[in-house]
Amino acid sequence: MIKLSKEQCYAAIRDGEFGPDVRSAAPKVAIVLTQSWCSQWIHLRPRLEALPPAADRAIFWVEYDLEAWFDDFRSFKEDVFANREVPYLRYYRDGKLVAQSNFVDQAGFLSRLEGRP
Repeated sequence: MIKLSKEQCYAAIRDGEFGPDVRSAAPKVAIVLTQSWCSQWIHLRPRLEALPPAADRAIFWVEYDLEAWFDDFRSFKEDVFANREVPYLRYYRDGKLVAQSNFVDQAGFLSRLEGRP
């Protein structure tokens, strides 16, 4: 898993979407936007970290409550992405947004990432 940088998060705030360096980092990309205290994230994180490496996918994450720019990013996530829950996940294929979710188990995560029903 790859932690989103401050620069990547501020680029999303500026542009209204994550940049191609994130969205197109692999054919299949997931982005987890969360806060460190979230019990669902505490449950999901080790399961995502346990996934075997795969050249066709990239998983990004940020615990934005631990960042000095928390308020800026939280406002962006809640207002632009219209999601006030954590964790909030965005799924991309070939750089295009294909799904969104809040908490899912590992099977649900992989289903959305892989594009399976």
